[in-house]
Amino acid sequence: MEDYLLANVDVILGFAVVILTIFYRFEFPPILGFLVTGMLIGPYGLGILSGGEIDMTSELGVVFLLFTIGVDLSLNDLWKMKKAIMGGGVLQILFTTTLAFIICTWIGFSSATSIFIGLLISLSSTAIVLKVFQDKNEVDTPHGKTSLAILIFQDLAIVPLILITPILAGSSISFDGAFSNIFFKGSLIIFVFILSSRFLVPWIFYCVGRTGSKQLFLVSVVFICLSAAVFTSSIGLSLALGAFLAGIVISGSQYSHQAMGNILPLKDMFMSFFFVSIGMLLNISYLLDHLPLLVLAAVALIIIKSIAGMLITIILGYPLRTTIITGLALSQVGEFSFVLSKLGLEYSLLSKETYQAFLAVSIITMGVTPFLINASYRPAEFIVKKASDSVYGMKLVRGFCSGPFEGKECVEPEIKDHLIMVGFGFFGKTISKAAKAAGIPYIILETNPDIVKQEKTKGERIQYGDATFGAVLEHAGIRNARVLITGISDSLATRKIVEKAKELNPNIYVIAKVRELQEMKHLHHLGADEIIPEEYETSVEIFVRLLEKYLVPRENIEKMVNDLRANGYRRLRKLSVDQDTDNEFSIKDELPGVEIQVLKVGKGSGFDGKTLAEMEFRKKHGVTVLSVRRGSEMIHTPEGDFLLKAKDACVLLGKPESLLNVRKLFESITGEVRPSFQSGSKIELIPKPDSFPQN
Repeated sequence: MEDYLLANVDVILGFAVVILTIFYRFEFPPILGFLVTGMLIGPYGLGILSGGEIDMTSELGVVFLLFTIGVDLSLNDLWKMKKAIMGGGVLQILFTTTLAFIICTWIGFSSATSIFIGLLISLSSTAIVLKVFQDKNEVDTPHGKTSLAILIFQDLAIVPLILITPILAGSSISFDGAFSNIFFKGSLIIFVFILSSRFLVPWIFYCVGRTGSKQLFLVSVVFICLSAAVFTSSIGLSLALGAFLAGIVISGSQYSHQAMGNILPLKDMFMSFFFVSIGMLLNISYLLDHLPLLVLAAVALIIIKSIAGMLITIILGYPLRTTIITGLALSQVGEFSFVLSKLGLEYSLLSKETYQAFLAVSIITMGVTPFLINASYRPAEFIVKKASDSVYGMKLVRGFCSGPFEGKECVEPEIKDHLIMVGFGFFGKTISKAAKAAGIPYIILETNPDIVKQEKTKGERIQYGDATFGAVLEHAGIRNARVLITGISDSLATRKIVEKAKELNPNIYVIAKVRELQEMKHLHHLGADEIIPEEYETSVEIFVRLLEKYLVPRENIEKMVNDLRANGYRRLRKLSVDQDTDNEFSIKDELPGVEIQVLKVGKGSGFDGKTLAEMEFRKKHGVTVLSVRRGSEMIHTPEGDFLLKAKDACVLLGKPESLLNVRKLFESITGEVRPSFQSGSKIELIPKPDSFPQN
């Protein structure tokens, strides 16, 4: 029996490797690969497996999936996105369900089945949408954040949807009895999980953490997850609900990140079995026989979900471009819909034929999602351009939330030579603080109405508007501005902003932040004066830190960095083979057995209150004082009459053993010393627990 089970698992993994490798080359989502694997090896495909062999593993996949969602749930992050999550998420499900209900009842389905189908198709695929946006570096864009907020609510909504499915099926239970039963179970769950989160779970993790065993920690995480699932199942609720609540309990503890890291491989493995099991249920003959009708149904579903998503995003106040991309991004059926559909089949809310149609349509919508999102930008630009020709259309283009800000944000006529900052994320906040500190007049443009409202109350000079439109830039004084900086993640929007800014003011100096190097060519062509690619600057900074570690002279470092920025990565590759450069410097060759350390003058130490000449560092201790940092001031090559004070940080050059000896005089530290006298190594001091220096 064990050999038989092992052989089945081996067949699944073997086919999955081949199919996912092919899908990866064509950029299809992995979920679709697992579904196709199930279709191929299932009873309606090659007939290698019947489907019942992996029911247990697929059930565990759902349990672990709900558990990881609970663990990854940050209440603080959810609170910041509460408007988009609660408002957008609730309305999106209601709108989609209502539209589907109307169509399904018109076709001839019962009211309960119509509602259930509406709930099924209202859920979208978090895994697929986020993967596409992550690949495009657009998670932090307005459409990325809005989509993420709605997807988070849909993921959370699966728990109550699972609970109300039996009610839709028409369970013959009296209302009074059902109410008292639900109240009792709910109270019991709340009591047990509050008790667990306050005492039991922290105590388990504390005891396990003291052992330092990663294997034991993994076992404890799985134990807590499955125990919670078994508990809720024992009182008549679903396994998934218990796993989700267990994740919520752990998310509030300091062990949440470690628990997530341990459980992710298990979740991925069991979820792959879940999607394979779903694929096994799809009848390929049914798919081929009804392909035109199923494709038509998939197109209708995409249209319905896109309209619902667009309406919700418009209500939230986002510009038209954001609403179009968000609506199309949420137009597929999600992975949780498969979880719910199996429950609907069990409670006879779906017939076998309807279930087959649902599976086929869902797989089609999931397969076209990456291509649909990638193709959504051009139609969005076209629609926005057409809509901006009319007054009402321009109102739609800018977003309905632009109304409260219109007429209140008049740029002062005398403002000139100011900075226009597009986007108020981390990058924008940093630039605005620097501009404020330097006394540079600036104006911020932001498309998130909540951020605009919040920052205006703090006195920030911020305006609501999409900077891709000339009217918004003119309102910000683009013709009199000196510099424009784009700090957004949307590469296409950045291109339009640069193009429009140069069109309105050819003399404006444009600085654009981009994520990838390939964007530099497009922005240079559009007239951007400075382009700062994040990955490029990160590599330059790492390169600088590397050279500093090997004590390369500062002027040589600056020359090499200038060469890098002037010639790009080609220069970086040439540096290692360029024989004509005189910048090569090796501490191992030039300064053997010498290192640099920074030591702080301790209060009451022998050096506190004495000059460098009195201490005779070179003569008595064999070290040289290169510079001294006092607070924020740096004193380079201090003279002999320089007076040391407590908390001064001295940069010393010398042999490791000399630095070790002089360190004892800087501050009173007792502990075990393990010196290492190799060139370039650090002196390692291990203080006793009660002897850490206090600042």
